[in-house]
Amino acid sequence: MRFVLASASPARLTVLRNAGVEPVVRVSGVDEDAVAAALPDPEPAELVTALAVAKAEAVAGDERDAVVVGCDSMLLTPDGDVEGKPGTVEVARERWRRMAGRSGTLLTGHAVLRVVDGRIAERAAGHEATVVRFGTPSEAELEAYLASGEPLGVAGAFTLDGRGGWFVDGIDGDPSSVIGISLPLTRRLLRQVDVAMSDIW
Repeated sequence: MRFVLASASPARLTVLRNAGVEPVVRVSGVDEDAVAAALPDPEPAELVTALAVAKAEAVAGDERDAVVVGCDSMLLTPDGDVEGKPGTVEVARERWRRMAGRSGTLLTGHAVLRVVDGRIAERAAGHEATVVRFGTPSEAELEAYLASGEPLGVAGAFTLDGRGGWFVDGIDGDPSSVIGISLPLTRRLLRQVDVAMSDIW
């Protein structure tokens, strides 16, 4: 079965490949700010799930017979803020200084669409929440990490599977979700659209 990943994330692609799936990668190009603006005061989990659905739907229209998976991640801080990709060194630095030595919840929204004969026949969506316990990098370590560019394009300004992993003291929950796509949740959503793992391995 054709498995389409509606994401440009190399981390999500690696997780799927390591788990026995070779997806077709199609980037959605969804305007995330427009999707968020269309939601009246959404809860954080609702927001990441809506973004995942929007990305999957944007790609599904060009498919004939496939399973399309969309994902989106954001960090919920102890102060109640929801943070996506920082984009700049300055924003990433401020976020790390605020989160060092504290815990946040990484929320990853998932959407699975079953496309049959060019139309969306079935859909399932949900989210995964994983607590991330951040370490405290020294100033030199933080500046070197920022200079690498890695934290600028990822939710919460950190990675678990890259250089950021040095500064994560632990997690409570699903590690694959923190990397970008929860394998257990995706498996459950696939079942809801009548697709078994044996169909896509």
